Amino acid sequence: MPEKMLFGSVIQSQGVPFIAHMQGEGGYVDGEWVTGQEVPKEMTGIILPLSNDDVKYVENGTYTVKERKLLTVERIPEGTKAEYNGEKYTVQAFKDYAAYTDVNIYLMRWREK
Repeated sequence: MPEKMLFGSVIQSQGVPFIAHMQGEGGYVDGEWVTGQEVPKEMTGIILPLSNDDVKYVENGTYTVKERKLLTVERIPEGTKAEYNGEKYTVQAFKDYAAYTDVNIYLMRWREK
């Protein structure tokens, strides 16, 4: 098996900042489950528009021109809300290339304001 392709340093040096609203840990309070608060976390990634091939081979339905592909070295749980350039997104899909590279690839679905 070939060695992993390492692009983490490229993403850290050439990426752009975005904010991921990570779900904090929940816990029981007086016997009731309390969901954790959303915690904004500044992250770095490469954010790209979807290519024609991405749109052609999608499994999740129809995309708009506002959907984005996110490449980052950090793991982000699906359903996480994210902000970039004043636009709001939801991280929906994850492609697992862990056997080949140190980069995680996600789909960011645009959310209306």
